[in-house]
Amino acid sequence: MKNNPYKLWIPVFALGWLFDFLFWKMKPGVNFAIFATTCLVVAFYLLLSGGLRPNRLSLILIPLFGFFAAVTFLRAEPMTTFLAYTFTLLTMTLLAVTYLGGRWIQYTLADYLGKSLQLVGSMLARPIGFMTEVRKEQTEAGIQLPKRNIWPVVRGIVIALPIIAIFASLLASADVVFGQRLEDLINWFNIENLPELIFRFIYILVIGYALAGVVLHAATQSKDEKLANEDKPLIPPFLGNVEATIVLGSVVALFAAFVVVQFQYFFGGATNINVEGYTYAEYARRGFGELVAVAFFALLMLLTLSAVTKRETEAQRRLFSGLGVALVVLLLVMLFSAFKRLGLYEEAYGFSRLRTYTHVFLIWIGLLLVATIALEILRKERVFTFAMLIASFGFAASLPILNVDAFIVRQNIQREIHPQVDTVGLDAQYFLDLSDDAVPALVSAYRNPTLPDSVHEKIGASLVCIRYQRGLDERKLGWQSFHFATFNADKAFISVKKDLIGFTVDDTKYPVMVTTPSGEEFNCSPYYYD
Repeated sequence: MKNNPYKLWIPVFALGWLFDFLFWKMKPGVNFAIFATTCLVVAFYLLLSGGLRPNRLSLILIPLFGFFAAVTFLRAEPMTTFLAYTFTLLTMTLLAVTYLGGRWIQYTLADYLGKSLQLVGSMLARPIGFMTEVRKEQTEAGIQLPKRNIWPVVRGIVIALPIIAIFASLLASADVVFGQRLEDLINWFNIENLPELIFRFIYILVIGYALAGVVLHAATQSKDEKLANEDKPLIPPFLGNVEATIVLGSVVALFAAFVVVQFQYFFGGATNINVEGYTYAEYARRGFGELVAVAFFALLMLLTLSAVTKRETEAQRRLFSGLGVALVVLLLVMLFSAFKRLGLYEEAYGFSRLRTYTHVFLIWIGLLLVATIALEILRKERVFTFAMLIASFGFAASLPILNVDAFIVRQNIQREIHPQVDTVGLDAQYFLDLSDDAVPALVSAYRNPTLPDSVHEKIGASLVCIRYQRGLDERKLGWQSFHFATFNADKAFISVKKDLIGFTVDDTKYPVMVTTPSGEEFNCSPYYYD
């Protein structure tokens, strides 16, 4: 790239223009995946053409990148898409910082923080340093930099403008469509649009500059020759074994006492939730939050003690590992208690987004705790960060595979078909807050002839409300905003259009109401609960 700097600058500024073309005044859709994929392809082209081949372990990140990039236009549920965007950018960041070295599997938290800061620094300063090095090397090699005189260009433009204006006016008179396009172009350059054009031009330059920094960082700073704490610990152990044993032993004893009390919830079911001063929902929700917080801080404490505790003999190492394993086992039991509480809550009130997230989250944090036990026994504490990364990727990938909003619809309707004792009836109004992911599942349920008439009408009314709300958005968006969830929802509505004729919408007052064929009224205002 140093032999021909334009080989770098032209592609990266073209990517800046592509960002503007795909995102300006457009909703998120397929545009993000197209832009991210194009950036990756261009970066690989620039690096490979410079003779820089990626490490094989770095290539593992490409399928992960492809999966999360695709999720951004396949799913519409907010948490799912947020994690998809986040992990797409995370995989691209890992590729940039470990392109040549491929040692991302061995990274610790200190490595991730340090490498990220280095990448940010490269995005800010490396392009300038690159051009300085190019000029220095050309000067040392005796290469005379060409002196560019812009006045011939200016004179050419001045001469060409009136000629182009004459021909353009004649062609506009000859063809109405061409004339309209020419008028639109002239209006686009209107002085009123000047601030907007300047702003867009600036962020195109900024994006191109930053992308150049990322490519240069991958080319020069991604060898991973030395990782944090590889030769010696960042913080030498300073805490005595006796002190650490007292701390760990005390916490283990406290957790053991708590677990003994919790055993009643494993077998007692909903009858054990009747605690004075708390509602059923408050007790389950509080229990989950506090227990997850305990798990997080206990893990943090264990990792901190593992890093700073002196273990000079084999007996001391075994004692510490034994207490650490006991702590993690007790945490697993406590999280199982939280899982049971959540299940009782869902059994009574149904699923929501937050309850679904926590269900999946508890599974992955449980697997992380099991991995922690194994790593402690094998004395592979450095690999914990990688285990945490795998758990994070697993949680983020589980949500789109599950299809959260469609799952909520199916589970809550299934509860209605097979009700349990003391359960709340179907709350179809909650469906109004769900994304387009839920529409195909709602249509499928509406067409289910085995549903009771009351449930059938609730689902139909919610579909009519969702269709009405979607019709309020009159924006005409380009292909850049194409989204498969929206496409599938549109198809589902078309397929059930005739079946919803009996439902009427009254939007003359607030809130908007839908009247079902049996005369029941349904409120179209969504509300939120956890």
